Amino acid sequence: MERKNELNNKNVLVIGLAKSGFAAAKVLVKHGANVVVNDMKELEKNKEAKELMAQGIEVHCGSHPLSLLDKPIDFIVKNPGIPYENKLIQAAIEKRVPIYTEVELASYLTDAEIIGITGSNGKTTTTTLLGLMLEGSPKNPIVAGNIGTVLSEVADQANLDDILVAELSSFQLMGIDSFKPHIGILLNIFDAHLDYHGSRDEYGKAKARLFKNQTDDDFCIYNADDHEVTSLIKEVKSTKVPFSTKQILTEGACLKDGFIVYNNEPVIAIKEVVLPGKHNFENVLAATAAAKIAGASDKQIQNVLTSFSGVKYRLQYVETVDGVKFYNDSKATNILATQKAISAFEEPVILLAGGLDRGNEFDELIPYLKNTKALITFGETAPKLMKTAKEAGIKVIEHVDNVEKAVPVAYRCSVTGDVVLLSPACASWDQYPSFEQRGDMFIEAVHKLR
Repeated sequence: MERKNELNNKNVLVIGLAKSGFAAAKVLVKHGANVVVNDMKELEKNKEAKELMAQGIEVHCGSHPLSLLDKPIDFIVKNPGIPYENKLIQAAIEKRVPIYTEVELASYLTDAEIIGITGSNGKTTTTTLLGLMLEGSPKNPIVAGNIGTVLSEVADQANLDDILVAELSSFQLMGIDSFKPHIGILLNIFDAHLDYHGSRDEYGKAKARLFKNQTDDDFCIYNADDHEVTSLIKEVKSTKVPFSTKQILTEGACLKDGFIVYNNEPVIAIKEVVLPGKHNFENVLAATAAAKIAGASDKQIQNVLTSFSGVKYRLQYVETVDGVKFYNDSKATNILATQKAISAFEEPVILLAGGLDRGNEFDELIPYLKNTKALITFGETAPKLMKTAKEAGIKVIEHVDNVEKAVPVAYRCSVTGDVVLLSPACASWDQYPSFEQRGDMFIEAVHKLR
């Protein structure tokens, strides 16, 4: 049942603005909460803070003062990226103040059905596919969450004729209490964000929180080929729906006799799916299972899979220059994503990689570099990646300052029939504020080649 009235007169501290905190503050005030906002960015450069202040909201900028906890607080809404080691967050934990992310607010704001998608890789592709598959179905799909549109903002506008399709990160899921998707999807678990979670075990537990409030009326779609995933969902109370690219399943989604199959019924021939990369069949199967449960027709699923060729920044085809194809996979912020990207091509690959150093090595890339003829690297991890490339026997290894300079160097190394692939295997924050900006710089540099 919709719980908007429960927000009235609640004392809420919003920590961290950006998109999620800004949207959370506005929706909380709209429903009668007493809101105080705190953000590290100085007020002079803080457009969101100024806008909230103009609306009469109390805002504190430039630091995280512990004095913000002196007044009674019912709960905190924390920007997902702020670590729990933050001194203000730690002090709130000691005072037993509930700490949420804005995703939790969705459970207060709407009775619309929610589909939640999480996993280490493939979330954006699966979310996008599913949103398209549900067009024309009994309920209107609204795509939101980590994919770009703030979930609480969308939830406040949604009604029972809508279905929210939400990409959810482990950071966001750490901060839920009553949030419950009708359909939850767990794609895979690999090493990611261990600097934030502390261990792979804690990271996996954060992902599995997606299912914590589900009942037997809900659905848990999971990767039956991932042993860690199958272990994490053992105790869930919802109906389990597996998908597999390796096993023949009588229930759930799989590949069988040249078809995408759901509950033993063929949906579409594999050869008709245009999305590049074998790894994307996991995403296709998960999206198909969720779409079928949510009421999508086979025809709409087929229409999507015969036309959808990928999302921006995820194996995105950019252009062909003198017979050389350029692909933007800037969203590959970990090793596994880059492994899968390289594996998508049979042609010789010139790989552009590098970025934020999280302390890991790149030895796991070596078996996947057999088809890589050159590595152009940049950012903090450049020395480590160059070392890995030498061990893999790559003969052409170049170090440049940034992505923009990497593109013309890669082009000079290429011949007709090669693929130039930006797939960094690292986060962007050492040089770029986001993987989107890094990808846009790549696209711009490719277009300049002409």
